Amino acid sequence: MKRVLKYLTYLSCILFFTCSDFLVQEPDEQISITEQLAYKEGVLTALNGIYRDIEALFSSREVIYADVQGGNITFTPATNDKLIETPSSIENSYEFSDRKDESNYANYYKEIYDIINQANLILSKFDNYSFFTKNEQNQLQAELLTIRALMHYQAAIHYAQAYDFTPDASHLGVVYNTRTLTAGIDFPSRYTLKETYDLIKSDLNTALSLYTNLQALAGPSISYFNPTTTQALYARIALQMNDWEQAFTYANTVITTSGISLATQENYVTEWELDEEPVSEIVLEFSAPRTSEGDVSSSISGLFIYNSPTNYKSYVASDDLLNLYDPNDIRADMFLEVNLPTLSNSVELDLPYYFTKKFQGDAGTSFIRLSEMYLIRAEANARLSQLDNALIDLNLIRERSNLLPLDINSDILENIFLERRRELAFEGHLLFDIIRYNKDVTRDLGCIANTCYLSFPSNFFILPIPDSSTELNENIQQNEGY
Repeated sequence: MKRVLKYLTYLSCILFFTCSDFLVQEPDEQISITEQLAYKEGVLTALNGIYRDIEALFSSREVIYADVQGGNITFTPATNDKLIETPSSIENSYEFSDRKDESNYANYYKEIYDIINQANLILSKFDNYSFFTKNEQNQLQAELLTIRALMHYQAAIHYAQAYDFTPDASHLGVVYNTRTLTAGIDFPSRYTLKETYDLIKSDLNTALSLYTNLQALAGPSISYFNPTTTQALYARIALQMNDWEQAFTYANTVITTSGISLATQENYVTEWELDEEPVSEIVLEFSAPRTSEGDVSSSISGLFIYNSPTNYKSYVASDDLLNLYDPNDIRADMFLEVNLPTLSNSVELDLPYYFTKKFQGDAGTSFIRLSEMYLIRAEANARLSQLDNALIDLNLIRERSNLLPLDINSDILENIFLERRRELAFEGHLLFDIIRYNKDVTRDLGCIANTCYLSFPSNFFILPIPDSSTELNENIQQNEGY
């Protein structure tokens, strides 16, 4: 009974209001989910709330997970004692020893499934939406299915082993929710990873068949799901599940039909430094929320910003990453170099730290850029033995960065991996690239963990399912090693 009551509370508070927001209101001010979704403006407000929750999720510390674990990120000294220490919020996961009972990312798992359930609730009411035209319904359904696919993909890459961990991907994937759940009745189990990805692809395929030329919400098209942003997401997902043909197809479609161009060599750094507008090659960016006065109320820069010698955030580039940039590489100028007082062996020294310029000021959350599409197309071609074509795309990114082109005798796949690490640093890719390449984690310069190296494969390349979820649903099997 205790489990059922907890589960009922969880399900009743997942749309539009948080549980705390909902429960503290006076009864005559509360609005039920049914009432919320009974009129057009209410449905669109709920959809806007989902996008807001997605932005909040991807501008939270989750965004640093892949770069911290993979070795791109290290830490600044505390302003009070000048010591460099692992931020307490990630101290277990940084050691590859996260705990199921106190997971550093317990809230991340919950928020993923909160967003999924929000999408499913709106989808479950579609028979009542007579106030939408057919095209409006199709567009709304397409966006919600894409959101559902995205969230399950995020769950899969954090909580399930690599696609080729077993030959047929028959190992554990994640719970895939395609409908609202009934408290006390529905306690779903985890699918295999193949089944998980098949369901992700099914949602994306249906979404792509439904999209119209409408946009459900007002605002820049790069901030919402549409055919272009969904195809870009599909390319990323297909790459991670080793579906090289689909990865090529969707990356190529975005490159050739989106109308988006790569930022030029001359403007690359400058575009990142100016936060008034998104970088020109952005395919998908979750806009920073604004107050009624038009001011940004929160931003991904809250993880990376440098304001002053006494006001800065925790996450900076590691020397492992910095050493990958050739002196001629324009991306070597993508860092704010700042000397900060640091206590080392009881001696205070002014040491240099390198804050990324990607997310300063009031930056939005860059999620997919055209550079990634070129690198996906390059890798897909290389995996398909189309090495000449792979080299063209790889060299396009290299030469834009002021690096010399490589020739066909180069280790093209390895160079694509390194180019992704340089180009997509701080954008949440490195650990998942390491896993896809079946590489070991090698954190060297700047690593302050007890575990700086982790051999592939390992149980600890993924996170534990939080106890808060397995206790609600006894059918969820915990990951090995936890």
